[in-house]
Amino acid sequence: MSLSWLRQSLVDTHAHMCDPVFDGDRAAVLEKAHQAGIGAIIAVGENLTDARKNLELAQRHPILKPAAGLYPTHLDLIQAHQMADFLRRHQSRLVAIGEVGLDYWVVKEDAKKELQREILKLFIELSKELNLPLNIHSRSAGRHAISLLLENNAARVHMHAFDGKAGTALPAVEAGYFFSIPPSVVRSRQKQKLTRQLPLSCLLVESDSPVLGPTPDDRNEPANIRQSIEAIAELKNVSEEEVIIAVCENTERVYGNLEVPKMPKIEKEGE
Repeated sequence: MSLSWLRQSLVDTHAHMCDPVFDGDRAAVLEKAHQAGIGAIIAVGENLTDARKNLELAQRHPILKPAAGLYPTHLDLIQAHQMADFLRRHQSRLVAIGEVGLDYWVVKEDAKKELQREILKLFIELSKELNLPLNIHSRSAGRHAISLLLENNAARVHMHAFDGKAGTALPAVEAGYFFSIPPSVVRSRQKQKLTRQLPLSCLLVESDSPVLGPTPDDRNEPANIRQSIEAIAELKNVSEEEVIIAVCENTERVYGNLEVPKMPKIEKEGE
């Protein structure tokens, strides 16, 4: 007999669709994502130029859900306050604050690290004020970012492409934070170990397009989050359907209703 099941629409929870690398074929890339079963893409930014472009692109491409943030290597309080003003003005059109966070891979000096922390605190407070989730970058700073988020009572938190150990992530999991897995999981032992050890109840999927794809030298695209789904299922020894249902539920828990359409029912042949 045949088994009927509802195919969930996926959300790519972190992609840089404003990147100029997509200017020549962005519509085709988004159509490919739609055909892959992706119903929404959270379009993050790194500065005010990106934020404005994300709003404009979202008007033309409803699959894009715009976010705005200041990349953590932009160590400028004036820019941070300008971004805060932008977020307040456009709160109703934005789905997240991001990407923001800490980056100790690039920033090495203690004084600059402290400035990063001050800027992140500003965005944590803004997240609570505007009730917008934080889309967090924490390269080589996972433990420090999580501690700062917890100390400042950040509530709606998405840790993007976390590069730390699962043990470092556990306090964040206990606090209800979420961790997204990019397609690079197929080639990253660290991402594979993290995926095995974190509970499915805290996992999301992301592309981080145009980077962190399944192959290091090719442009990444949102459609590749299907490879994240396959990898999570294999690493956790569960079905892809179970992973899809979980990450869709998790995405709604942190981002709310993104008005993502359900895919139509399809028939799977059974015995």
